Amino acid sequence: MNPPTPSLTFLDRDHSILAFNERVLDWARREQVPLLERLRYLCIVSSNLDEFFEVRMAPHLAAFNANEPRGAQTVDGYVRLSAQLHELVAQQYAIYNDELLPLLQKQGIELVSHGERDAAQRRWVKAYFEREVQPLLMPVGLDPAHPFPQVANKSLNFIVRLKGRDAFGRENEVAIVKVPRVLPRYVRLPGPKGSKKTVFVSISSLIRSHLDDLFPGRQVTEFSQFRVTRHSDLAVDEEEVKNLRTALRVGLQHRHYGEALRLEVSAGCSEFLSSFLLEQFALPPQALFRVPGPVNLVRLNQLIDQVDQPALRFEQHTPGWPVQLVPGQSFFERMQQGDVLIHQPYESFDAVLAFLREAVNDPDVLAIKQTIYRTGSKAEMIELLREAVRRGKEVTAVVELKARFDEEANINYAERLESVGAQVVYGVVGLKTHAKMLLVTRREGGVLRRYGHLSTGNYNPGTARLYTDLSYLTADKSLTADMEQVFLHLASQSRLPRLKTALIAPFHLHKAMLERVERAGVAAQSGKDARIILKMNALTDEPMARALAMASQRGASIDLIVRGACILPAQVPGVTDRVRVRSVIGRLLEHSRVFYFRLGDEEELWLSSADWMNRNMLRRVELAWPVTDPALRQRVKDECLSAYLHDTRDAWLLQPDGYYRRASDSVEGPGLSAQAALMARYGHRSQE
Repeated sequence: MNPPTPSLTFLDRDHSILAFNERVLDWARREQVPLLERLRYLCIVSSNLDEFFEVRMAPHLAAFNANEPRGAQTVDGYVRLSAQLHELVAQQYAIYNDELLPLLQKQGIELVSHGERDAAQRRWVKAYFEREVQPLLMPVGLDPAHPFPQVANKSLNFIVRLKGRDAFGRENEVAIVKVPRVLPRYVRLPGPKGSKKTVFVSISSLIRSHLDDLFPGRQVTEFSQFRVTRHSDLAVDEEEVKNLRTALRVGLQHRHYGEALRLEVSAGCSEFLSSFLLEQFALPPQALFRVPGPVNLVRLNQLIDQVDQPALRFEQHTPGWPVQLVPGQSFFERMQQGDVLIHQPYESFDAVLAFLREAVNDPDVLAIKQTIYRTGSKAEMIELLREAVRRGKEVTAVVELKARFDEEANINYAERLESVGAQVVYGVVGLKTHAKMLLVTRREGGVLRRYGHLSTGNYNPGTARLYTDLSYLTADKSLTADMEQVFLHLASQSRLPRLKTALIAPFHLHKAMLERVERAGVAAQSGKDARIILKMNALTDEPMARALAMASQRGASIDLIVRGACILPAQVPGVTDRVRVRSVIGRLLEHSRVFYFRLGDEEELWLSSADWMNRNMLRRVELAWPVTDPALRQRVKDECLSAYLHDTRDAWLLQPDGYYRRASDSVEGPGLSAQAALMARYGHRSQE
């Protein structure tokens, strides 16, 4: 492959991630979005920023502290990234204070501070503090025998400056108060009988108004709530450890106390206290965030959940039963007739659970194999697999213990499965198993037949209501045989034979996609109509991005629907003229991965668990499979590609300068939302 034009300069991945969060934050600004949903989008951005610090910031801070480059990270890079983060946080609190709080008050939802509480409310708060809160607080006065305590990642704390002497006549002036995680962050106050108001007090406001009660005989002169965010990406050398599960359990114990990366304090925190905290956590001034409000906006979800005003929420969307399935019909009979596509959450994920449930209860089913990456807290699938073992079926579960922030849950699931006799394996050393597969082996007329489920998303009933994903049920002999080979490879670590239909990372997927992009460029150069449409969560793999740039220079038309980070610039003259990049940020989280290639009259369409990222292609076990049924292929093109390419309400278009602008800026009226159209279409079918 010839190198692309030298002027191709990739966009910065971390800045692109923050730009994605700016697009999410836009939903908190939209007046047409229900009020509580606007507040929830604010929480989503805060949660995303927490994870950004926990996972992405440590190398940047290391370069800054060393005052020299560390790999791709530089001192200037940390400064610029910090400035972008400060600006994004400032926008969050401006929306919270200037827009959302006044609107909530108009709707009778009030968050009252100590100065705003009337006498009755103050009496209730004082009684609540003495009964429910004070017994759980343990203030720590700092002195040589009481050094600065360990502060857990993202925990709420207070720092207090005191006047006067302690019980031993010493002038130790700084104390720390940890706020236990078991305490609710927002407490609903009882209102007068017949009142339509819903009044809350935050735990931070409740404690700050009674700080003096925690230090009898002393005077509180300064105080601030504070929160520290720490590096939380677990690093385990799988080549060295003898038991990955045990090693991860040990690592999880230390996750809450990793390297400090960000310090959040109240906007009015004194220079003395903020400097004291920065010194304790060994952080530079750029890591200090002074916030005019709660230091943890994520916890506002607790307030949202306590408000009973349906008019302030999205109208509930009820997923319909998949259009290709008939309720009550045997999944095995239906799959013998052809493949089945389920477009979640427009169609219900319950069908996937029903498929597994039928397999568990069917006496002719002999074996069930499944990968487990994220399954959610209820874990109905885990219980179904346990029941399958109790019914005498061979159950193999490939549990990914290193699924970020789900490690502990997956360890517990693995142990629960092992406790009833299921075969549990943890994939391949050094690789995450991210492929989503469920394979059922059934005896039919004296022969064994396989039935499979593949998905672009997780086996999680909770996120299946919020994420757009594609589920694929198949009895195709070639594809299910490939799935069997992948399971054997994951369990035995034996060499994987060449698959007949599917593509698997880290062996074939990267190379195969590069070859298809290359062929499109060659075809376009020879005068054929060549088209590439890719839908994914992120595009950060440099070889892939270079290949797309070269294909576009050769004449291929390329549309990229990339929800999050994208390092490939769009429509740069002479470099990526024919590359168009759009990000669709809607009510639902776009999560499906679809890869479409058309060369003249020939077309291919692939579904996959993989984004076009280096880690997905080379450091994970991922799967991609073709949609060969013409009707299903057309349906995916219509619903997942064409609809999103015509979205003018929720889409953002990447500009040659690296910034995104709203597609709605160039149209009149409300515009077209792909998600809204699909919810209306499938919601109508659900009602029927």
